[in-house]
Amino acid sequence: MKTVFRIGLAQINPVVGDLSYNEQLIAAVVGDAENRECDIVFFPELSLCGYPPEDLMLEQQFIKDNQKHLSRLSRLSATPMFVVGYVEGDGGKLYNSAALIANGKLLHSYRKVCLPNYGVFDEQRYFASGDEIPVYRLDDFGIGINICEDIWINPGPGDLQAAHGAGLVVTVNSSPYHVRKSNDRIEMLRKFAKRNQVFYAYVNLVGGQDELVFDGSSVVIEPDGEVIALGEMFREDLTVVDIPVEDLRKSSLRRKLTPRLSKAAESFPAVKQIEVQYEVRPKSKRVRRKKVDATIAREEEIYYALIVGTSDYIWKNDFTDVVVGLSGGIDSALTAVIAHDIVGSNHLHLVFMPSRYTSKESADCARKLAQNLGVTMVEYEIDELFELYKETLADAFKGLPEDVAEENIQARIRGNILMALANKFNWLVLTTGNKSEVAVGYCTLYGDTAGGYAVIKDVYKTMVFRLARWINRMTRKVGMGSLIPPLIITKQPSAELRADQKDTDVLPPYDALDEILKLYIEDSESPREIAKLGHDLRLVKRIIRLVDANEYKRRQAAPGVKITPRALGKDRRMPITNRYKFE
Repeated sequence: MKTVFRIGLAQINPVVGDLSYNEQLIAAVVGDAENRECDIVFFPELSLCGYPPEDLMLEQQFIKDNQKHLSRLSRLSATPMFVVGYVEGDGGKLYNSAALIANGKLLHSYRKVCLPNYGVFDEQRYFASGDEIPVYRLDDFGIGINICEDIWINPGPGDLQAAHGAGLVVTVNSSPYHVRKSNDRIEMLRKFAKRNQVFYAYVNLVGGQDELVFDGSSVVIEPDGEVIALGEMFREDLTVVDIPVEDLRKSSLRRKLTPRLSKAAESFPAVKQIEVQYEVRPKSKRVRRKKVDATIAREEEIYYALIVGTSDYIWKNDFTDVVVGLSGGIDSALTAVIAHDIVGSNHLHLVFMPSRYTSKESADCARKLAQNLGVTMVEYEIDELFELYKETLADAFKGLPEDVAEENIQARIRGNILMALANKFNWLVLTTGNKSEVAVGYCTLYGDTAGGYAVIKDVYKTMVFRLARWINRMTRKVGMGSLIPPLIITKQPSAELRADQKDTDVLPPYDALDEILKLYIEDSESPREIAKLGHDLRLVKRIIRLVDANEYKRRQAAPGVKITPRALGKDRRMPITNRYKFE
């Protein structure tokens, strides 16, 4: 049997700030990797402290504690080498570092060179760039280790490592998810491996952290660009791959710098060769390669991203139970189904709060959904409370017609009831607003926006419908029938805060609205460019004005799972006070 170098990619789900838990998690996976005869195991970016730790990194005690736990890990008695991401403090500066640990000691730390500062990334706020690019020499082959953004620069640190004798280039990552990002990522990494004729490995974080969710999808690619291993999506996983040492030696033959790479090298630190004393051990048996198939329906991918992001927010913040206000509409139905998949019937609480404007169809749909989920739904009529509010405000509102103020009172009554229940029983309120509504402010501040976590805040209404239909297809496949009552999907959307109300009274059809919103929010297109694609210019400008004018609502709303390339929140930081008008 050929001598093989066995690598492990450990996509784990750490908890930000829980250093003891993360240390134990890493140590346990190193033990698993040892049992599976790995030579080296790679953990994600900042895996020891959790990602992203944000302004925790401005606390000196946090930095010291994170380094203390790294010191304890470095003394771990284990056969395989392992690479752990952590925050390194040195000389008054902080570095996003990856520690190479072997034989019970810290051999070297690679300091991330390329620091992203766009979208959700804010690394230049905290970190300094590294001052060297290492290639670790193991006998007669080399390994290059870099961190996340380093591999997205072309040419960049990874190309320089390959050019200086790394036959295997490995990137440790905490790369946030958005829909189909894994496909784009793999395609870019395949090009890197082919361009440099090296073996390439990418290990990614998995799990949720506030608004971010990480998909895992760790991958190993051969020099010809073929994907030979792919980690689970949205699950912790240890992906183990054998690479023949002879192939690594061939890939590690020193190459000459191309003129393009030589010029690029002037912008980066020097490459440093670092000798590592390690003997590749014989293996009792070879690891069989699994068939690689990254095919997954868009709806399934988004659904599990929502599950992971919401689930981790619940347990990492020490909640066991959640409460959802059902309206009989599609948004609350989807939110309830997601919640049920996470906590089950015994820890999900459904509340229905009808008013005089609630239709019989909505009431029937809410009750049927609760029955399908096996949850006893509590009902509170709100008309009496609504009348008390109106009586209290009668003098102030005298002579004025009922309008959105009275509509919003109903939403706020419902929000108050949900929050009261949550406070009394330590439940987490899951809000139900979708991206289309949140974007244009078609929601009530302190009403339907009141809660702890907004599950579908980055899901456009058209995708809400697609997810609901997908859920029903899946449940029908296993003989359960339609989990979400079909009428919820087919009836016209309505807030039901006044008689005969429909969403289309104030908004265009959702297929048109969502296209305009995507073009403006995610693609940063101007009104005139959007209009050229077939939309009425006056409508486009009205929608954009609504988006801009409702930043104040979004700033006060609950966090929620990011699934699009540009979510409303960390991705898009617009001023609340803003008189700029797009023409």
